[in-house]
Amino acid sequence: MLQNIDAGLVVLNRKFEVQVWNSFMENHSGILAPNAKDKTLFNLFPDIPEDWFKHKVESVFELRARAFTIWEQRPYIFKFNNYRPITGTADYMYQNISVFPLTSTTGEVTNICIIVYDVTDIATNSLALADANQQLEHLSRTDRLTGLNNRGYWQERQEREFSRFQRHQAPCSLIIFDIDHFKAVNDTYGHAAGDEVIKLVARTLLATARDIDICGRYGGEEYVVILENTDANGALIFAERLRKLIEKLTVTHEGKEIKFTISLGICELSLKIASAKQWLELADQGLYQSKEGGRNQTNIMDAPKD
Repeated sequence: MLQNIDAGLVVLNRKFEVQVWNSFMENHSGILAPNAKDKTLFNLFPDIPEDWFKHKVESVFELRARAFTIWEQRPYIFKFNNYRPITGTADYMYQNISVFPLTSTTGEVTNICIIVYDVTDIATNSLALADANQQLEHLSRTDRLTGLNNRGYWQERQEREFSRFQRHQAPCSLIIFDIDHFKAVNDTYGHAAGDEVIKLVARTLLATARDIDICGRYGGEEYVVILENTDANGALIFAERLRKLIEKLTVTHEGKEIKFTISLGICELSLKIASAKQWLELADQGLYQSKEGGRNQTNIMDAPKD
């Protein structure tokens, strides 16, 4: 029965020398039982971290308590190739391991028994589901045209940043900007050309932003950026760098070159700002000033005075 069960069975003595090595272990390791007998486990499998393993089974010897390791903690103990056709995407067999104390007639734990369960099907299905959920989550918060955060998600992040500021008062600034005369781009060159302009602006924004910055599409040709740990002056430097980069861009559509600019508004968060909504409205007022001032510029809108 021990030879034919669909699980690995290994018995080790106090020196971690193999005493029992069943058919499952032979088939998956390529090591016959006579060749494994009395060999130290770590000599047979140098990839097993010796210190970790000994610490793991110490309680089995000393306290006569069982020990377990599941694939989420460590994908495998024994590096066996995976040959299952259904789970062929996995290079190695995922394993759950149970370790039991084996007592002598005097009650002393002289050996331990390791049971190796092949859980590759369970593990790969779980990982595939987690990956699918992650992709769905990404899609649910991503604007399809630009790849930026969509309005629902960046507003959620804006609310979170506003709440965090109430606790820590770390500087944080919001920029809102749009493409100047964008309706004329659509009317003159068509909506397909307009989409190319929107996408190029988004790519330039992402290339300019830091990993921690929250870049989103407000809607149409409008964008927002939330700059963590950044005051208004730092946001102005960012905004002007972005504005100058976009001023130099050209979209070529059906043989025609399209030039365009952006206008931006900035508001640094302060305790005088009552809500995330007001924060956005103040940045939008800065954008309005840029439009009124002739476009292709940046304006900072301060929090209201007492």
